[in-house]
Amino acid sequence: MNAQPSRTESLRLGARAVRISWHTLPLLVSFRRDIRRWVWWGAPLTRSHEFHVRRARDLVASVATLGPAFVKLAQIFAARADLVPEPYLSQLATLTDRVPPVSWTLIRRALIDAYGQEPETMFAQLDITPLAAGSLGQVHRARVNNTDVVVKVLRPGVEAVVRRDGKIASWLADKVYERFPHHHVNGVRVVLTEFRKRVEEEMDFRREAAQCERMRERFRDDRGLRIPRVESMYTRQRAMVMEYLEGTRVDALEARVASGDVNPSRLAERLIETYARMMLRDGVFHADPHPGNLLVAPDGALVLLDFGMVIDVDTETRRALFNTVLAAIRRDVPATVSGFFALGLVTPGTSVATMEALVRTLLEIAYDNGTTAERAQVLADRVMRELFDWPIVLPGELVYFARTAALIEGVGAKYDPSFNSIQVASPVVLRMRREILGTLFGSVPGEDRLVSVARGLGVLAGTAVSWLKTRGRPQVEAMLTAVALRSGATTTNGSDSEQTH
Repeated sequence: MNAQPSRTESLRLGARAVRISWHTLPLLVSFRRDIRRWVWWGAPLTRSHEFHVRRARDLVASVATLGPAFVKLAQIFAARADLVPEPYLSQLATLTDRVPPVSWTLIRRALIDAYGQEPETMFAQLDITPLAAGSLGQVHRARVNNTDVVVKVLRPGVEAVVRRDGKIASWLADKVYERFPHHHVNGVRVVLTEFRKRVEEEMDFRREAAQCERMRERFRDDRGLRIPRVESMYTRQRAMVMEYLEGTRVDALEARVASGDVNPSRLAERLIETYARMMLRDGVFHADPHPGNLLVAPDGALVLLDFGMVIDVDTETRRALFNTVLAAIRRDVPATVSGFFALGLVTPGTSVATMEALVRTLLEIAYDNGTTAERAQVLADRVMRELFDWPIVLPGELVYFARTAALIEGVGAKYDPSFNSIQVASPVVLRMRREILGTLFGSVPGEDRLVSVARGLGVLAGTAVSWLKTRGRPQVEAMLTAVALRSGATTTNGSDSEQTH
C-alpha cells in the first residue's frame, strides 16, 4: 500500500519536470549557442543587444508561468550580478509585479484553518482587497483591538508547490552541471541549495514574528527606525498580524524630496547606519533589502518591513570581512586575495594568480582618480566582462550585503546625481566605530586605524556596486525601479508584492 503513493508522486514529479523542461530547455539551448553554435561545437553566435532584450523578456514570461517557486527564485537571481548579466538582471526584477492575488474565498478559508474561527468574528474591519500579493504570501489591511493592523496569510498550498519545484529545479541544475561543469552553473546550484533552506523559514510565520520582535528589541532605542509590532496572540504558522505602519517607498520619494520634506543624503546615511549595525555590530541581518520593504514615514523615520528572511552572520565572517576591507584600503593585493579566500568568495581550485589579477582590477576601479565618465566606463565595462567569467561565488551573507549596497547606491543616485556612497558612508561608520569594533574585537584600536576602518567600510558599501553606477545611471535607476511598476507614491506595510515574499 505504501508503494502506490510513491509511484503516484514520482509520476507527478515527472510530469512537472517535463513542463518545466518544456519552458526552459529552448532557453538553455539558446544560451548554450551563445558559446557553441551547434551546442557541442562551433564558434559562438553573434548576438545583438536587441536579441538579448527579447530573450530576457521571453525568460521572464516563462518563469511567470511556472508558479511561485520560480518567481521567488527569479527575484533572488535578480540580485545576483555575479551570475546574471544585463539585460536579464533588470528583466528578472520585474517579476515582483507578476504575481496575481489569491481569491478572497481561498484566503478566508486559510484564515479559518489558521485561527479556527471566521475572520469576521476576529477583526472589527478586514479589507478583502489585498494590499499586496507576493509569491509566497498575501497582505490585507484590518483593524483589531482598536488598532490598525495588517494580516499576512501564506498562499494556500504554496508549501507543497515550492518544495516540489525546488527539488525539481535542483535536479535539473545537477543534470546541466554534469554536462556543462561551468562555475556559473555551479553558482546556480549553490543558489538553489540556499533557496530551499531559506524558503522553508520564510513559509513559517512564527519564525518571522520572532525575528521581527528580535529586531525591534535590538533597535528599541533608535527613534529614527520603526519596525512593526507583532500581535503575538494572532501568530500562527500560516498567518500573522502586525501593526500597520504608513510610509512612502524609498524609490518613490520624488515629491517629498522636491518639497524638502526628505533629505536624500540623510536618508542614505540612515540606510547605511541601519544595515552596518545589523551586519557588523549585531550579526543579525535583514536579508531581503528592496524598495518595497523600506518606507519613509510622514515624520521622516525609516520603516523596515518583512522579516521572513533574517540571517545570523557569525563573528568569524564579520572579522574576515573587516580584515579584507582594511587590506583593500592599504591596496595590499595579496592580503585582499587572502580575504577573498577566507570569505569563501573563490571557487575551489582557483589559482592565487587568477585572483590577484581580479583584485588588481577591482582596486584600480575603486581608487581610480580619473575624472571623466569615459574613463570610468572603460574600467567598469572591463570588470563586468571579466568578472562574469572569473571564478567568483558569493556566499549567502555577502550576497545580502551586496544587495544592500546596491539598494543604497541606487536610492542615493536616484535623488542626487552627485551622490557618492563612500563619502556618505565613511563619517557614518566613523561615528559608529566603537560599538562595531567593540563587538568584533572586544576593544577599540587607535584613532588612525579607526579612520581607515571608516573609509574602508565606505568603500565596501559603495564600490561593490560602483561598476553598475559607472555603466550608466539609467541602468541603475531601471534596476531600482523595475520592482515598482505598479506602485504609487504612498504605500504601507503591504505596498509591494515582494514584501509579502
